[in-house]
Amino acid sequence: MTKEEFEKIVAEEFEKAIPEKFRPHIKNIALLIEEEPPYGGLLGLYHGIPTPMRGDWYGMGATLPDTITLYQKTIEDCAKDDGVSVGQVIRETIWHEVAHHFGFDEEQVQRREEERSDNIDL
Repeated sequence: MTKEEFEKIVAEEFEKAIPEKFRPHIKNIALLIEEEPPYGGLLGLYHGIPTPMRGDWYGMGATLPDTITLYQKTIEDCAKDDGVSVGQVIRETIWHEVAHHFGFDEEQVQRREEERSDNIDL
């Protein structure tokens, strides 16, 4: 898949990944796409200051955006291995990384993912 095709799927899946009531609270964040992660197996990576940690000083002066980086090759490989669409893996990865943006640590995100999967009608 080309990077352009992947970017199109990312744009389509973002709205599906994040419930509408949370979208207005996602501020100062950039969504990036790289071909491969810096180290093995990462689908995505959040880098920044989670919203609960931002104090009154946040945004004073020049403030670089937080970033969520999606790793195209790893996502494509995961989709193939799991027999699901690339879009589904992108959607789940965006949800996971945005949860970190909202201040959830890895354990909390994993627990929420389990709760979400338990509530999905198959």
